[in-house]
Amino acid sequence: LIQKTVRFGSLAAVVVDEQHRFGVLQRGALAGKGDHPHVLVMTATPIPRTLTLSVFGDLAFSVIDELPPGRISTVTRHLNDPDDPRLMKFIARETARGGRVYWVCPVIEESEKLPLMPVIRRHEILAERFPGEKVGILHGQIPPEEREATMEAFASGDISILVSTTVVEVGLDVREATVMVVEDAHRFGLSQLHQLRGRVGRGSSAGSCFLVGRPGTDEGRARIQAMCSSSDGFRIAEKDLILRGPGEICGVRQHGITDFRVADLVKDRRLLEEAREDAFSLVRSDPSLSGFPDLRREVFRRLGAKLRLAGTA
Repeated sequence: LIQKTVRFGSLAAVVVDEQHRFGVLQRGALAGKGDHPHVLVMTATPIPRTLTLSVFGDLAFSVIDELPPGRISTVTRHLNDPDDPRLMKFIARETARGGRVYWVCPVIEESEKLPLMPVIRRHEILAERFPGEKVGILHGQIPPEEREATMEAFASGDISILVSTTVVEVGLDVREATVMVVEDAHRFGLSQLHQLRGRVGRGSSAGSCFLVGRPGTDEGRARIQAMCSSSDGFRIAEKDLILRGPGEICGVRQHGITDFRVADLVKDRRLLEEAREDAFSLVRSDPSLSGFPDLRREVFRRLGAKLRLAGTA
């Protein structure tokens, strides 16, 4: 849809689901195919740049903070050891009553550079640990037809434990899935962790998410703590903003340190909100800034072509 050869007769509205999976230029290219179309972006966890735009830019937001009828909030716990006997007993109990289990690993194969548990090895371990259960494996190197067959087997119950990479992050809706285990969880971003957690507890039974690993950094520990303390995607996004930084409002970086010399978007929020209102008032009364030539010249000198990106959510 974003290729230059694709043209719309009269593009009036653009809806971007799973917004955090697209770059600024991709979203901007789609919106740019119409004459200022309405744009709706949807995500469970707004990326830092988008969250910043919702506070300081021209982006209105709505928060859906209710669970679907009959759904119970998923409980999240942190464990240091993936072989913790409590976790093994929990999985055995859930599969015995017909529940399904996701077990997500960060890499497919072993690496000398990264001491992480790979999907292939974890699959072997769980197959030995639960000989009475069918343990499946899923990752991006498996042919598409085989991946589809594996997902269908998991949905039908032929597979009760699915060991996977983050390919299960979106798209799967298995109502019987009640357990999500994320190994080396501190190596994942908050948006990914929240999306993975959302794969379980989609039916009438409560979901449980286990974040496994020993984070070696303050940021890793903070991400685990944020996930265990809240199931609210917006609150998690706010924590992500604090940890990773807001990125560029007039640019393509969706997180990271801003190029502001003085202002801190988190600490100076109230002051910046007042500045935002003043800026909007000025633009409403003088859209072209014709009465403020020095300001207009400075805005274009500093931002130039990047200015158009400020409107891309």
